[in-house]
Amino acid sequence: MADAAGFLACSRQIMAGKGQTPAPHHELLISRLQDVAEGRCDRLMVQMPPGSAKSTYGSVLFPAWFMARSRNKQVIAVAHTASLAGYFGQGVRRVIEGHAGLLGVEIAKESKASSRFMLEGGAEYFATGVRGPITGRRADLILIDDPVKSWAEAESPVARDALFDWYRGELSARLKPAGRIVLIMTRWHEDDLAGRLQGAEAGWECLRLPAIAEVGDALGRTPGEVLWPEWQDAAAVARRRLEVGERAFAAMYQQTPRPPEAALFRSERIRVLAEAPVVRQCVRGWDLAASLPGPGRSPDYTVGVKLGVTAENQLVVLDVVRFQGLPAQVEARIQDTARQDGPGVIVALPQDPGQAGMAQITMLSRGLQGFRIVSSPERDAKVVRAMPAATQMDAGNMMLVAAPWNDAFLAELKVFPHGAKDDQVDALSRAVNTLAGSAAQPARRLNASFLSR
Repeated sequence: MADAAGFLACSRQIMAGKGQTPAPHHELLISRLQDVAEGRCDRLMVQMPPGSAKSTYGSVLFPAWFMARSRNKQVIAVAHTASLAGYFGQGVRRVIEGHAGLLGVEIAKESKASSRFMLEGGAEYFATGVRGPITGRRADLILIDDPVKSWAEAESPVARDALFDWYRGELSARLKPAGRIVLIMTRWHEDDLAGRLQGAEAGWECLRLPAIAEVGDALGRTPGEVLWPEWQDAAAVARRRLEVGERAFAAMYQQTPRPPEAALFRSERIRVLAEAPVVRQCVRGWDLAASLPGPGRSPDYTVGVKLGVTAENQLVVLDVVRFQGLPAQVEARIQDTARQDGPGVIVALPQDPGQAGMAQITMLSRGLQGFRIVSSPERDAKVVRAMPAATQMDAGNMMLVAAPWNDAFLAELKVFPHGAKDDQVDALSRAVNTLAGSAAQPARRLNASFLSR
């Protein structure tokens, strides 16, 4: 039976019939998908390069096994077109028909279609293209695989808005309470569906496996090691890199999309630490916003970057708080975060020009009695303010602590100043400049020796 065997054992048996066996990255994907099935994860993003067989395990084997172990569950599977969704549906149906004994289930006799069918026992599978008819459907599991069909679509702001609005307004509304969503895709653009969801919704777990391993690889590969050498060795990956160009390779193969223009930050120079080091000085730099998202609208974020400097004068990003909220929610979150950080952490706030900015700082300060507050107007352009942080990063003098916020933070750095959002960069700039003393009053200047390295 599927439930007793587990997804990995079930996958091995099914793939053995094709003369194949799951590679290490498949086994990691399988374990994350089993977490979804068993309720340990309800929002999973899978980002892998083309040809990594992510759809074989995620969109064909997984829904078959999921329905077999959960007899009355409903699955909605989505792809960029109805034809691709139907192709995945055919694969799911073939797996169930060819391995009925292993799975312990059968297709209901009255179900003839490949893209929508029922199992004996009540489980249902429904496949459709993006913006396809889903009214009246409900789902315990929503699978989204390759929602973007072309570079032209990925580059179109109108198409990106339409996909995001459909996901939020129609598709996710089909999810039952305690339902789960899995998004499987190759990245195309920094503002694609994966990018927007990472920025707009909390709770997403991301399994990102680039074609060439980077520092902190989820599989434990050494930097430079390729993902699936039995399928595509290092020479083949290098050749593919030359064929598609750096921008396409960064997006589709490394899962780090970027605009055509060069970025300011060399984020590959950042070291990721397993745990936080001891720091001798610490500041939480804030960038403030005060509005909520809506249909076709993705406003700025309020961001607080906690930055420390070690005894060796190295910078370490310890934590990132990032959210969208109304003014009262922003004020409350800043106060709560300060209490969690403790009075030893400086609170660095931007001050809008004029009386309104002074009034805002006064209001925020009332709720931060006992904390050291440093505030100043943002006089220079964003790129100018970001230069000290970029310089430290380029010198290999910046680290960050491994945490769920890492991916969104690094993704924004990689495309600045050309990305859709720059709130985390602004907060980081304020934190670095505050530690250096350039954002404080002369009497409050901090030790800036780390900038001389």
